[in-house]
Amino acid sequence: MTVFNSPAEQPVLSIRDLKKKFGAKVVLDGVNIDVFARDSLVIIGGSGTGKSVLLKCIMGLMEPDAGQILIHGQDMTTLRESEREKIRRDFGMLFQYAALFDSLPVWENVAFGLTEVQKMLRQDAYRIAVDKLRAVGIGEEFAHRVPADLSAGMRKRIGLARAIATTPQFLFFDEPTTGLDPIMGNRIDRLIVDSLHSLNACAMTITHDMDSARRIASRIAMLYQGKFVFDGACASLDTTENPYIRQFINAQLDGPIQTP
Repeated sequence: MTVFNSPAEQPVLSIRDLKKKFGAKVVLDGVNIDVFARDSLVIIGGSGTGKSVLLKCIMGLMEPDAGQILIHGQDMTTLRESEREKIRRDFGMLFQYAALFDSLPVWENVAFGLTEVQKMLRQDAYRIAVDKLRAVGIGEEFAHRVPADLSAGMRKRIGLARAIATTPQFLFFDEPTTGLDPIMGNRIDRLIVDSLHSLNACAMTITHDMDSARRIASRIAMLYQGKFVFDGACASLDTTENPYIRQFINAQLDGPIQTP
């Protein structure tokens, strides 16, 4: 994926000295990272390194202990909840296992943000939902089905349709290819890239899947022991001498990354 941002641009999302711990366990230890307009940042790292915690803090699902989360210069950690909610309306999220509502038909899942947050009329929301389903390769004949009747790949695509239905400018992806076969994983990645281009949006993705990371990233950053130890263009992965990246992408036992 092309690197869209230039060094002269101001970031649309900035994380500054973000900290989070649970009891005595430090998970985020002064994290700093920027995301630029039309950027697709993929965050990699081992299990338990804080990737999901970082995403939850940005999404407002978890409160950090210290630091700043700046969206277009506004610090989410100091805003009133009503102000935060206005900013979060510009977020779209694809959860690891899609997190669809089994009690709702497919179209209502896709249109949830339109009907429940934007209070759009149901008939208008239905038309948008069907359009977004088509954008991810699912026909209108599935609009009234329930998610439990569909495959994991289809549920993931429905989750993506829901993420883009409100035309967000910030998209967040939590392990988008988990549980999918390689072909469906590739398809999801292509849909993600297409969605970013069509929305002119930026994205932050967390994943263990390096094939997926290479397909969707303009930049890749690596978390280890609560800090970023690498942040660079995706194209630099195979030439960097960064020892953390070399060990991680080559699955080497020896190196600076210590495993329990």
